[in-house]
Amino acid sequence: MQAQLKLKEIAKETCFLKGTHRAKGRTRQLSPENSASRNLYYGRIRIDAGDGPIELSTEDHETGFICLNGSATITAGDSSFQLNRYDALYVPRDSQVTVTAENGCDLAEVSSPVENQYSLQFVSFEENRKDPALHFIAGSPPTERDLNVLLGKNIQAGRIMAGVTFSTEGNWTSWPPHQHHDMLEEAYLYIDMPEPGWGIQMVYTDRKEPEIVQVVHEGDVVVMPKGYHPNVAAPGGSINFLWMMAANREGIDRQFGVVNVQPEYAQAGSGLEASQK
Repeated sequence: MQAQLKLKEIAKETCFLKGTHRAKGRTRQLSPENSASRNLYYGRIRIDAGDGPIELSTEDHETGFICLNGSATITAGDSSFQLNRYDALYVPRDSQVTVTAENGCDLAEVSSPVENQYSLQFVSFEENRKDPALHFIAGSPPTERDLNVLLGKNIQAGRIMAGVTFSTEGNWTSWPPHQHHDMLEEAYLYIDMPEPGWGIQMVYTDRKEPEIVQVVHEGDVVVMPKGYHPNVAAPGGSINFLWMMAANREGIDRQFGVVNVQPEYAQAGSGLEASQK
């Protein structure tokens, strides 16, 4: 009942978090306890040069670490991986993890509770960009964007998916408007938008009376428990974001690019067809 209630709560109070990038150390920013998310958790790990390691347990969560800035060494079990910008690491539930960063790092931590344990998997951003199903240009001006799938069909997982999208200057993204709440909930973390850059994020079930029309800056997060969710960059800058998803049903609903396009725009397709190759 609580999950069904939250599914309907598209409002600034339940779907907008401001400035999640500022705190040092390990922080949990987004959870079902403080937002309209159901299975999606997001946090941040910021280590400055000279700081000691951070140790954690994934407990019953599968977890994806995405390097947003700097570089980090992540040790899980007997394996260690070096993450540079936009590299990702999938860590199964019930894992002990150590994060070290001699020169500092800024990581996004995306997780969701799962029943099953999947394999530890490293994802190279550089290698992913060579795969046309994981990196492609979606849309065309004024909706052109560079889309990168980091944790998608390239890894085995139960619920979580993630990637980074970079818009062309002043363009719209997540266009044509689409929704996928029957299978997936989503959140956007806005990245690489230095001042004075900003954008506008919408979330709505009726475009004539949108529930959310929110100005967003670097480090902000908008949750999409349901509804269409296009956004647009202010002229002179781009709107860039880490998109994070959690499947409603473990395994079954974990499918990227399977969306329902807003009927008025459905004739042109979703713009995500390349991901199905």
